[in-house]
Amino acid sequence: MTDPAAPEPGPGSAATPAPAPRRGRGRPAARDGGSGPGARDRILQAARAEFAARGYDKTSIRGIAKKAGVDPALVHHYFGTKEQVFETAIEKSFEPALDLPDLMTQDPGGVGELLARHFFTIWENPVTRAPLLAVVRSAVTNETAAALLRGFVLRRLLGRVAGELDVPDARFRVELAVSQLLGIVMLRYVIKVDPMASADIEDIVAAVAPVIQRHLTGP
Repeated sequence: MTDPAAPEPGPGSAATPAPAPRRGRGRPAARDGGSGPGARDRILQAARAEFAARGYDKTSIRGIAKKAGVDPALVHHYFGTKEQVFETAIEKSFEPALDLPDLMTQDPGGVGELLARHFFTIWENPVTRAPLLAVVRSAVTNETAAALLRGFVLRRLLGRVAGELDVPDARFRVELAVSQLLGIVMLRYVIKVDPMASADIEDIVAAVAPVIQRHLTGP
């Protein structure tokens, strides 16, 4: 029922709308587009694409959000800073490499070939190569990105392999082996120098496996 004592609105007037509720810093508004199921994975996929195309320096939270079709606040909500987005992208990109067969269950004389073949199988696959390239290119051009990559490789990859080798100076040996593999990655996949870029991958594995073997188990 209308209160007869209430003044009627004048011609052309309208009721004043209630103020919109405020939201906390870093949390997406309820109306933000793309905040439904799968938004986190979509943001991470967009981040990897942006890092690959632009490098770490030129990639921004706003650019990642635009590519993912979400509000920038949603990126902050899920990942925090740009460094944290990049670190998560590293972990996601290197998941296939972490699925390394147990070295100690293999013939010790075949560890070099096992590691080289596992490594290059990942890089030869376009699906798994693309996000790895994004990480490597960013690390080459930015010290923050390089530090994040070094920390991840040392903590998650080299430490595991070194822990499975019963040899003196295991950590140093693994670093030498990985340096050899990453050098080939730079020539073959990043700067694409021939004949390395166009060589048959089996020829590369056959040539590098004995070197990796010597690094890991040689005197």
